[in-house]
Amino acid sequence: MEQETRLPRNGKEGALYGVIICALTALFMTTLNTTLGVGKFDGEVVVMILKMFPIMLVIAMILESVVIGRIAEKLVGKFTASTDSFNAKILFRILFTVIGMSACMTLIGGIAGNGFSSETFSNWLTNWPRNFLIVLIAESLVIQPIARFAMVKLHANQDKKSHAAMMIKNNV
Repeated sequence: MEQETRLPRNGKEGALYGVIICALTALFMTTLNTTLGVGKFDGEVVVMILKMFPIMLVIAMILESVVIGRIAEKLVGKFTASTDSFNAKILFRILFTVIGMSACMTLIGGIAGNGFSSETFSNWLTNWPRNFLIVLIAESLVIQPIARFAMVKLHANQDKKSHAAMMIKNNV
């Protein structure tokens, strides 16, 4: 049986895959939300983004791997069958992950950017639907395909090295 080349095959690859997805998403959404919150994009805003990005990346990595990712996997199992296509399973995984991550990260980002106040929840109600839709589109059309492309390239390189090692072994 041939292994799937578009997804990670082990924990190390899973970490790389997760870092690619979380980094691209955190950078994109931190940039978007900071720019919208400040109302402009200039050098000062870039510095704010660069300060917030590592924090948001770490939070997103922990939240996705410990909580949201596990819930999303269970939901994918409930809503898909073994006969469903790769794309169907990936789209469900993206949907469930984006629902959870966008809800949590919109709240966390709002608190990180503006502090906790009486307006925190009303701001969340305003910002979350926008963030959900934007992340869903970005994940589906750009971010996830980039991460899967990286996995395909990684696996092709591994297979090439493995094949070369086997050829050397057989010729000796």
